[in-house]
Amino acid sequence: MRRLALALSAVLMLGAGSGLAQQPVRPSDRPSASPSDRPSASPSARPSVLDWRPLARLLDSAVANGAAPGGVIAVSVGGVRYLHGAGRLGLEDSTRPGPGTMYDLASLTKVIGLTTGIMLAVSEERLALDAPVQRYLPRFAGRFKEQVTVRHLLTHSSGLPDHRRLWVETPDRGSALALVDSTPLDTVPGARMVYSDLGAMVLTQVLEGIYGMRIDSLLEQRVFGPLGLQSTRYLPPREWLPHIAPTEHDPWRGRMLHGEVHDENAAWLGGVSGHAGLFSTAEDLLAFGEWALGNVNGECRRLPVLPSIVREFVRRQDLVPGSSRALGWDTPSPNSSAGTKLSPLSFGHTGFTGTSIWMDPTRRLVVLLLTNRVHPTRENNRLGPLRRSVADVVAGIVDVSNLVDM
Repeated sequence: MRRLALALSAVLMLGAGSGLAQQPVRPSDRPSASPSDRPSASPSARPSVLDWRPLARLLDSAVANGAAPGGVIAVSVGGVRYLHGAGRLGLEDSTRPGPGTMYDLASLTKVIGLTTGIMLAVSEERLALDAPVQRYLPRFAGRFKEQVTVRHLLTHSSGLPDHRRLWVETPDRGSALALVDSTPLDTVPGARMVYSDLGAMVLTQVLEGIYGMRIDSLLEQRVFGPLGLQSTRYLPPREWLPHIAPTEHDPWRGRMLHGEVHDENAAWLGGVSGHAGLFSTAEDLLAFGEWALGNVNGECRRLPVLPSIVREFVRRQDLVPGSSRALGWDTPSPNSSAGTKLSPLSFGHTGFTGTSIWMDPTRRLVVLLLTNRVHPTRENNRLGPLRRSVADVVAGIVDVSNLVDM
């Protein structure tokens, strides 16, 4: 009877207090994962005593105050899910966001896509974390670059600068990647942490060279398909547009961006890169987070990625003093989007368009925020406090529940 009650409560939580009781949108017809493959609800997670109303009010208030046109908060506690959508898709679309609304993930692409692909390559012994990048990408050349390792790139400590305006500096994709590979280091490897999109572009080339295919095809075949992530992909087709939140009215492209990547460099690279370009839904990203937590806890695999590899990737590396970086992932630090209550073992990331995901293995918790805060302009900077508050409110609700259980 307890299992039945848990299952019924989990179903009710999907819509309770959120206006999302309808069936999630599934733009793709790819078969979903079988129920036996999904992580089961934790016996200690009692949805009947989890009061999510403060979380719903938090998002409602933030949207009303202009943090974003709309958004979705999604939480998984031991596999039991709660989702709440607020606001609208965009200025010209009053549709309320829901579990099947697709958002431009921006830099969440680095962890959901690129980092998971690197985990796969390391698990299959095709890639070594402490090998020089030049072993896999000889054209990555220049002073001190022979010292740059894969681990340096994943921790943003390679010495590469943060960014280049490739769409301004180069005439096409090939010359853009050549410029990335020839960009001089600002410092010797390991001297400091500088968050670098260029490093992710280098890693993308490494991964594509190892597997002999573009990253979008690789991730679809080896990660998203096996995990049953039906709505996670690059270059979403036009027929999905009604389910996609628009982003910015882009001066460079001269139009409102809808269903095409917001990041200019990713657009210049054809919409497909390891640093940006993925679109996804709250439903898919909760499933991804549950998979990642399962691997950290040694409980759930479904991909040929060793749990020990996942644990290494989400561990703070301490390569650079004061850096909070794990491998691809970030870990909690003062004033970060993790808030103040998630455990030190937590790992997560943010995206420029208004997205964030955090996972706390000690609570078996996934916390997800998807918004299009850059719609209609990136000058909207009201989202930062909301990210931190979401993490703190969720942790507080879960901790109160645990006290009740005691």
